[in-house]
Amino acid sequence: MTDDTDIEAHFSPRQQAVLEQALRLLVEGGEKSVTTAGIARAASCSKESLYKWFGDRDGLLAAMVAYQASKVRTFESAGHRLDGDELKRHLQTFGQDLLEVLSGDVSLALNRLAIGRVTRDGQKLGRMLLERGRAQIDQRARALLEDGRRSGVLLFDNGDEAYRVLYGLIVGDSHVRQLLGEAADRGMFQRRAERAVERFWLLYAAK
Repeated sequence: MTDDTDIEAHFSPRQQAVLEQALRLLVEGGEKSVTTAGIARAASCSKESLYKWFGDRDGLLAAMVAYQASKVRTFESAGHRLDGDELKRHLQTFGQDLLEVLSGDVSLALNRLAIGRVTRDGQKLGRMLLERGRAQIDQRARALLEDGRRSGVLLFDNGDEAYRVLYGLIVGDSHVRQLLGEAADRGMFQRRAERAVERFWLLYAAK
């Protein structure tokens, strides 16, 4: 499972604390609050440490995106043969985490910021969200589906297509609706993930 241990492999506990403060500032104060001086003050560290760990402001934003994406857990089998019940559990955990992260204030703030910057200064943050956020989540989830296929639990010809189906079943249009201001029903995330996996199973489970 990609959990706190996986996060720590990328960022030290001190760096994680700094990134949490940076994300908090983004949610509370918007883009203008995400400055090296403001983050250093909020996290009680020096600007020199920020530059050493993350480079310039773009590097800091990329680290914020990667850290946020790492909160979506996926199972890494390392050759372990999966059975159907185990794979279902891992996919349900992935689905619930994905809904939690996408619906959180941090992800919504990052996406709104990226959308707002497209016409002003190019698509740099948008590319970060795709490459450091979405792509990292997608890669780990597709690997889990491939483990299911190698274990004889799933049947599909195109892993990318199977993953897009799973993602669509989990997320639907909820992320867009939340970006537009609709409140998320967090009490339903577990059931939504379970229902999405059940529907995915009807399409791709080995008979």
